[in-house]
Amino acid sequence: MPVPVPRQRNAPVAETTPGGATGSDLTLLVIEDDPAGTLSVPELLDASGTRVRIRTARNLTEAERLLTDDVHCVLVDLALPGRIQGEELGALKHVLRLAPRHAVLALTASGDTELAAEAVRVGAQDHLVREELDARLLSRAVRYAVERKRADAAQVKLAESRLRAQENARLERGLLPTPLLEGSDLRFAARYRPGRSRALLGGDFYDTVRTPDGTVHAMIGDVCGHGPDEAALGVELRIAWRALTFAGLCGDELLSTLQRVLEHERESDEIFATLCTVDIAPDGRRAGLCLAGHPAPLIARHGRAAQLLPYEDGGPALGLLPRARWPRRQVELGGVWSLMMYTDGLIEGRQGPDTRQRLGQEGMLAMVNRQLAAGLEGESLLEAAVGEVREMNGGDLTDDVAVLLLSRHAKRG
Repeated sequence: MPVPVPRQRNAPVAETTPGGATGSDLTLLVIEDDPAGTLSVPELLDASGTRVRIRTARNLTEAERLLTDDVHCVLVDLALPGRIQGEELGALKHVLRLAPRHAVLALTASGDTELAAEAVRVGAQDHLVREELDARLLSRAVRYAVERKRADAAQVKLAESRLRAQENARLERGLLPTPLLEGSDLRFAARYRPGRSRALLGGDFYDTVRTPDGTVHAMIGDVCGHGPDEAALGVELRIAWRALTFAGLCGDELLSTLQRVLEHERESDEIFATLCTVDIAPDGRRAGLCLAGHPAPLIARHGRAAQLLPYEDGGPALGLLPRARWPRRQVELGGVWSLMMYTDGLIEGRQGPDTRQRLGQEGMLAMVNRQLAAGLEGESLLEAAVGEVREMNGGDLTDDVAVLLLSRHAKRG
């Protein structure tokens, strides 16, 4: 009956921090055909105080039984009997497959220098010469091999982590929108700051496109929550909005269709999304506004203080009511203006690090008017707004923040 192979833990002792349950002690599994010859003692103690306990196995089958989680290092004799011609490293390769997370040492004869070098090349941490082996050399080699294996494993994990981070960053950058405003005289600016640590994308989403009739369509939305699932749903809604807009939908018809998309794609019936859409006429002086549970945009007209667009006729957030309606309200923009659309992450930060009071829309209006009075506009205005909100909050905001700015300036000549 075959001996069962013990299952290794996800994080074996060879990868853990010294000084844990086993202290600084190490366990060495020796695989050689005559254990009573070279290594006949049960343990070694070197000058540093490290105790190396020794287990012995006469062959690979016995080694599989003895290779338990408390083994730190394996010393395999390359001269094990039963080798196939031309497969001098067969035993070592078997051990490396059997114990991929353990340190491994190769034991060779004094004349096998090329074989020893090849053993290190295929994966052993080091090699030892049988004729030169003593307790001090063996203890030091085991300690160094364990540390080298731990460092190699840490380096692999770091490289994998960096690769995943780079891939995620490329993916998330690709999912951020590129405004399509060719042919429009409107200026566009946006700022995006996800609430998740080290993320590029959160549950907030926005987009801006110009359709062939000259109308500029802009939207901004917020999926409740700010994890990766919410971010994915936000991207789906944004892409759906763009496709539906180019297909000629707007207002209630567009939002009703987006609600059906959300209902099909969300993981739970409790997930909803707020949305604000603005359709700016080709002459840039009028717009249609729809609100689905979302804060109203802010407009700053030339020579006048910023104010909120009307928000009394808004509808519920997407996903809350199955047969909801979203009225589309016409608003006058004027000749020269800046329209700022934002998610609630911008207004839900605190007014100061020592207070629980939220900034709110009135606080945001006051802040933006100060910045407009200082001559800020476009990218500089958004950068200052997001920076000041973060500063007032006393640190990073916990919710995602997205801000979009469309501006129309006086035509020259």
